Amino acid sequence: MTQDTFRLSPALTGIFAAVCGMTVANIYYAQALIGPITRDLAIAPAWAGIVVTLTQLGYGAGLFLIVPLSDRSENRRLVLMTVAGLVASLAGAALSPSAPAFMLCSVAVGLCAVGSQILLPLATHFVAPELRGRVIGNIMGGLISGIMLARPLANAVAAALGWRAVFWISAVMMALVGGVLWRVLPRYVPAQRIRYRSLLWSIGHLLVEYAPLRRRIAYHGILFAVFNMFWTAIPLMLHARFGLGQGGIALFALAGAGGALAAPLAGRLADAGYTRAATCGAMGIIGVASLISGWAAGAGWLVSLAAMALMLDAGVQTNHIVSQRVVYGLNDRARGRLNAAYMTAVFLCGAAGSSGGAALYSAWGWWGFVIAAVVLCGADLALFALEIAYGHEKPVSLTAARRS
Repeated sequence: MTQDTFRLSPALTGIFAAVCGMTVANIYYAQALIGPITRDLAIAPAWAGIVVTLTQLGYGAGLFLIVPLSDRSENRRLVLMTVAGLVASLAGAALSPSAPAFMLCSVAVGLCAVGSQILLPLATHFVAPELRGRVIGNIMGGLISGIMLARPLANAVAAALGWRAVFWISAVMMALVGGVLWRVLPRYVPAQRIRYRSLLWSIGHLLVEYAPLRRRIAYHGILFAVFNMFWTAIPLMLHARFGLGQGGIALFALAGAGGALAAPLAGRLADAGYTRAATCGAMGIIGVASLISGWAAGAGWLVSLAAMALMLDAGVQTNHIVSQRVVYGLNDRARGRLNAAYMTAVFLCGAAGSSGGAALYSAWGWWGFVIAAVVLCGADLALFALEIAYGHEKPVSLTAARRS
């Protein structure tokens, strides 16, 4: 079957969702295992954070350097190469005898984990335009579940078998994933052949050319920063305010995994033409959830705090999915580069939020996060309202979606 006649089935959509979740989870394992890793490899406490940072830097580099290749190279081969690299990197991490070796493998893990960001836009090539939001939402549901479940799963495996077992098990799972993808993944050869340097250079041109891309980066970059501020500061607060240990904090994180349930609904809203309403609603929900979390923490209402975490996560995922649908519809021939521009910028905003969350909590406690989050969400809403007032952020009708 050729790429022109291939259509993505529900079963294959499910495989894409599972693969994306399993792939992106590898970025977050070290975050949960930082304690035993630093002790075993004799990493000084002052340098402990570098273990997580290097993985994220590798992922950011992969977004910019590897994902754009999907606009010029055969996508099936590109995905399989990233999976093979990820298997080797995970095995290297499990075998690392020293801190430098582990840190090098951490960068490689992040670099090769970007296969999920090639699979997602690839899937949209094989569905009708009016169904793109639904497919994005379904696949993102799996990806988000991988992100949220990575930490508690890593904690559970490490408690029973040690931290190296986490990387060994993931290496085996990713090898199996590679085998499945080798069997089911369709070939997709872009019509254009662009030199690599020109390919990277064109990302800047896309940012200049497409105002919706810049707007969606701004909208979601702010919300993703709030998301990372929350999940960086909340473990510190849960330990100090509620006395939760690592296991309790991991269970709390499972509440956030419920946000993945919003992903399919968000995709359907985008397909139905409710992009504007979903964007505004997501910004408002995140701001309100952040504000209520301040009162819930002060009153000692742990269940209410978990509910606010669920709302915040659902809002972030909703905005992310409708934004991706807008971005992917701008230019079919540049979908990989559009995704690279969007994800790289959003990822940098998230990294800033991660560092800001810990700093705010250290200086002003939980209300430091709350005030910063409400201000940022308010600024996001003001920017969105300004764009609507000037007619730049137009609603997307179902008819327009079919034409995109």
